Amino acid sequence: MGKSKNHEPIRVANMDKINQTKQLVSEINRVHHEFSSNYFETGRIQKINLSRTIAHVPAPHIYTYRLALHESINDYLMTANIDIKYFYRVKTRESIDDKIARFSSREDQYPVNNWLNDIFGARIILGAADVKTVMDCLDDWENELELKNWYLRDKEGYRGLHVYFKNKSNFYFPWELQIWDAADIQSNIQNHEKFKRNFV
Repeated sequence: MGKSKNHEPIRVANMDKINQTKQLVSEINRVHHEFSSNYFETGRIQKINLSRTIAHVPAPHIYTYRLALHESINDYLMTANIDIKYFYRVKTRESIDDKIARFSSREDQYPVNNWLNDIFGARIILGAADVKTVMDCLDDWENELELKNWYLRDKEGYRGLHVYFKNKSNFYFPWELQIWDAADIQSNIQNHEKFKRNFV
């Protein structure tokens, strides 16, 4: 690895990791579309506009979706063409209830698909240079892959890139991909334990 003029290491992105990350983003987007279409477009499930507030989205609609996702997501992911190591989880019923309670009590009400956007969540860990390069690429990927949006969250001891998948439908629950810098793992885990698991 080279040295800069002040003798700090020059961090160079690993383009294999960048290409694999794009592949992961693309595949999660594809799986999201396939699962959501198979779930919502059969006529068996009532479609509810998730751009409305929680007062207009019944909790059983959320629970039924969460259960179907939990029971079948492995089958969908087994067909995915993913070469990079990643982690994933389906949000627990308790975590969903906690989030509903918090957002229902706010004076300013927001669309459900703006905050209940992580019933499915995936995560990858990259080096600092790779995270920076991914950030530089995400605007292009957002347009190319028609992603919902992305942003860097950096507050209260947590730091991570969040990418959201919606496939242009207000009837589909968004999914989330978190991209963490390896240097932030411990502080991010501590943050999750402090703020995300208070209902346990």
